[in-house]
Amino acid sequence: MVTSQGSLVGALAGLVVLAFLTSARADEAPGQAPTVASGAAAQAPTPRAHHAPVSSARAHEEVRLAVTLDHPELVRSAGVVYRAPGGALKVVPLLRGDHGAEYLAVIPAEDVLAPGLAYAIEIERTDGVRAAAFASRAALHPVLVLEEPMDVRERAALQRLGGRRSTVATTADFVRFGTTTGSAAIPCAAGVPSCPVGQSRVPSVSDQFWRVEAGYTYRPLRTVAEFGIKIGVVRGTSLVGEQQLDPSKFDVGLNYAEPWLRFRLADAWHLELAALASITEVGFSIGGGGALLIGDPYGTRLTLGGETIGFGDTYFGSRFYSRLDILVREGITVAPVVEVTDMPHAESYGVRLYGDASIALPLGFGLGVRAGYQARLSTSGGVGLGLTASYSF
Repeated sequence: MVTSQGSLVGALAGLVVLAFLTSARADEAPGQAPTVASGAAAQAPTPRAHHAPVSSARAHEEVRLAVTLDHPELVRSAGVVYRAPGGALKVVPLLRGDHGAEYLAVIPAEDVLAPGLAYAIEIERTDGVRAAAFASRAALHPVLVLEEPMDVRERAALQRLGGRRSTVATTADFVRFGTTTGSAAIPCAAGVPSCPVGQSRVPSVSDQFWRVEAGYTYRPLRTVAEFGIKIGVVRGTSLVGEQQLDPSKFDVGLNYAEPWLRFRLADAWHLELAALASITEVGFSIGGGGALLIGDPYGTRLTLGGETIGFGDTYFGSRFYSRLDILVREGITVAPVVEVTDMPHAESYGVRLYGDASIALPLGFGLGVRAGYQARLSTSGGVGLGLTASYSF
């Protein structure tokens, strides 16, 4: 009796389980996949770029852009598009860096200039589709480029010069100190009709010279503000070598080359240094010079300077000067000059008082004139005239 009841209970339990399973299958729609399986199948992997934007950079320093890529196996190539100075678009590749999935692109230092640049990140997928991953060519991400103070000064000075860094110039001068007479009579040399041999005469000569000079100047406008070279020819007459009275011995001359540098010490202080190499009528000689500029180097300024050529038997002379350039108006400058010199081969120093006036002409041309008076003795003196022409580019 007990056995029959247990069999009956087991049969009833089996019928209940079978009914439950049949009901669950009936609730499912035929051919419909489970919800979880459907969502996983719809999400295909897509390459993406993760990048912390750069907002500022220092001028003349490269910009390094780090990017992390999702699914790099789906990326054929990637790069950074940036706008270079001048407006052209350039591309630098994104290359794998040192940290696993991190990629790196470098914008070169020569393209990092003020006031700024802009960039975007592009990806080309393995299926050939190119897409913007950060910003776009139509809307580049801007980067502010911070300038060094030296860069600001250079740009401002170059703007004042009209963007012209180079200048070629030529100058012609005639300088007369009057007539110089010797201190004592000297014997006449052979072959001098006006002074027979055996007699003596007090020598007298026109103390004068002319000079032609050409030069080239380049302006970096930085710590070295300017540098250049001048070449020139000087010819004149002077009482020199008074052993015998022979007018042909009073001819003096100089062929020279003068490289020079101008250093910026501060905005209103510049130092100019020059070296001289020359050939005079008595042989090869060297020299040098320097000048201190106080004020605006391309406006109103005071210049104090000097130079000397030769030593001992090859000494040609020295000069010391002060010059005040006054910017009367834009493009017009006048400059009074006071100079003390014993050039060429004079026994005593003379004083020159002269003035320069220059005007800037269109297309980079310039013209200057010079006029003055000089003397070594109070009883004799002469005029000085000069002309300068220049072209800047």
